[in-house]
Amino acid sequence: MRLLLVEDDHEIASGIIERLSRMGYTVEHCTTGSQAKQALSTDEFALAIFDLGLPDGIAIPIIRSVRQTGLTLPILVLTAWDQVETKVDALNAGADDYMVKPFDVRELEARIRALVRRNHARQTDVLAIADISLDLTNYQCEYRGEPVDLTQREWLLLKEFMLNPNRILTKDHLEAVCYGWDSDVESNALEVHIHHLRKKFDRSLIRTVRGMGYQLSKGSSSS
Repeated sequence: MRLLLVEDDHEIASGIIERLSRMGYTVEHCTTGSQAKQALSTDEFALAIFDLGLPDGIAIPIIRSVRQTGLTLPILVLTAWDQVETKVDALNAGADDYMVKPFDVRELEARIRALVRRNHARQTDVLAIADISLDLTNYQCEYRGEPVDLTQREWLLLKEFMLNPNRILTKDHLEAVCYGWDSDVESNALEVHIHHLRKKFDRSLIRTVRGMGYQLSKGSSSS
């Protein structure tokens, strides 16, 4: 799952990125509101995390402008500003949740899961498709009732497919989910990960759509 973090404090940002990366997220980092607007207009994210006090101004107008473009991704505000009026303004501008610093990263991750779950109209944090069960809370995978060990990138890929079971996902999108902005990706790296997933599950689970990308096999559905 790919997240956008908008935070100008590099120490705080590094800590968030490190912890969330260990929890199976790909986190892209912006330090200004203008960078965030550009990123959201050109890239795709499952969720955005905004600090409010940014070098180019308060983020509330930016959140409002993001909503005015029609983007529906969840937005979580993470800030030291704890005034009720500011919370109300941020939520009215289009934020979906509001957390005050200092915070526990476990709570942050739980809120991320809750917001993404709500955005995908799911009731639980367990995805179930084609005899595969993926527990997003406990980071466990089972296939036909048996545990399956996944590498971090295999987990990221499988989660992205299972969150988008009926969608063709492009190579560029999947590479961004696995590697983010800052990594050099070998030309066949994605194909290698997909090959390994097919070996661990059913070879027909992930379908290659020539000239377009990859898709979970037709007939799969999530719960």
